[in-house]
Amino acid sequence: MESVVAELEGTLLNDPDPFSYFMLIAFEASGLFRFALLLMLWPVIRLLEICGKGDAGLRLTIFVATAGVPMLEIEAVSRAVLPKFYFDDIDMEAWRIFSSYDKRVVVTKTPRIMVERFVKEHLRADDVIGSELSENRFGLATGFIQDDFDSITRSIGALFGDEQPNLGLGGPQSGSGPLFLSMCKEEQHPPFTTAKKHDLHHIIRPLPVIFHDGRLAKRPTPSAALLILLWIPLGIVLATIRILVGLVLPMWAIPRMAPVFGGKVVVKGTPPPPAVPGSSGVLFVCTHRTLMDPVVLSSVLHRRIPALTYSISRLSEILSPIPTVRLTRIRDVDAQKIKRQLEKGDLVVCPEGTTCREPFLLRFSGLFAELTDRIVPVAMNYRVGFFHATTARGWKAMDPIFFFMNPRPIYEVTFLNQLPVEATCSSGKSPHDVANYVQRILAATLGFECTNFTRKDKYRVLAGNDGIVSQTSDRTPAKELMCIFKKIMGDFKLH
Repeated sequence: MESVVAELEGTLLNDPDPFSYFMLIAFEASGLFRFALLLMLWPVIRLLEICGKGDAGLRLTIFVATAGVPMLEIEAVSRAVLPKFYFDDIDMEAWRIFSSYDKRVVVTKTPRIMVERFVKEHLRADDVIGSELSENRFGLATGFIQDDFDSITRSIGALFGDEQPNLGLGGPQSGSGPLFLSMCKEEQHPPFTTAKKHDLHHIIRPLPVIFHDGRLAKRPTPSAALLILLWIPLGIVLATIRILVGLVLPMWAIPRMAPVFGGKVVVKGTPPPPAVPGSSGVLFVCTHRTLMDPVVLSSVLHRRIPALTYSISRLSEILSPIPTVRLTRIRDVDAQKIKRQLEKGDLVVCPEGTTCREPFLLRFSGLFAELTDRIVPVAMNYRVGFFHATTARGWKAMDPIFFFMNPRPIYEVTFLNQLPVEATCSSGKSPHDVANYVQRILAATLGFECTNFTRKDKYRVLAGNDGIVSQTSDRTPAKELMCIFKKIMGDFKLH
């Protein structure tokens, strides 16, 4: 069995500096204050590196980013937020070599808790050797690591025993020191050569990141983090103005006024005309990118189209500029609700049941296909610069705020043709077949991939629950609004 030991930063990942990932931990697991503090200390950390005290700089980074933070929160951010940013930075040439070996081990000075999930699930490594964060009896990180960084090399020796790894992959200046590579029969540094031809059939692709959480849309390198910090006060003001203007203006005026405030709505295809009084309405079947999908669709159609919802907060329902119809997940009850709404006019449904940021579509529920043959697929997509407008672990009522805090938020709405009768249940097709067909054509329109993942899969990965908002909560809308106000104007804590 051939084995490879590879350093993570600067080898499997292009960027040799892990600072931005600690910034993500600070922002998502603690809040804006720790994020700003760590950025202020970056010149000191950088100076230590220049003076040959890189380990001291890394210790300072770890301490500021994690001291006093619950270990469970660090683990949650490492599970839900970091993999996407790690994945986007993979060096594919190093990966081709790494993946061609039978036994794969990754080495890093970053705390193991931060990288283990990504390395094992997406890089398909067998083992991860990194530093270990210390934890106090209250479950909080102390900010210190348990041993010195030299223990990493000793751990490699203990893992392999008398066996010598076949290959060691290190950066231009291997962060784990000469001992790490000297243990291997062969060593390589960037630029890497392609894997041997006879090993090419063993190469596997990194497992893509389908579920991703966190508010930051770009990796907070020092320059990007500074730009984000400077933008936040202006972004809050701009978001407030945009939301107030959107609530005051009629629906037909919103797309026309969006460019005035830096936004943009791109419409493709031809939407159907409004339903004739007395006839059944059209069911708009949309991909689900953010909570605002039905609102944007209504603004494009110049009329308020009711939207089917499931497990959103009462405050979001109250603040919604369009009517909402709450589903119960009881099939017969929901079917009757949808039928009654379609008798009144048009209706919007997002059959994925939850949002997905990445270029994938979750499994479509087939319930909508059973209830009408007037189905119009609508491909929704959006682009932002700084902040994501969705969350699985945070405050969902703040989703529109974060969307409008972006300098130039863009929404794309593509209307497809109404399904022909032969593609609906009227022709004898099953609801499952109709739902899969609609999913496929929407995915093809957006250039996305279809999956069989569901809402439960997403929330179990990102939040450790089924994603259901309790309806028996004792928090009133007023209390929830006050909590959100404090959240924005106080410590701006975003987890």
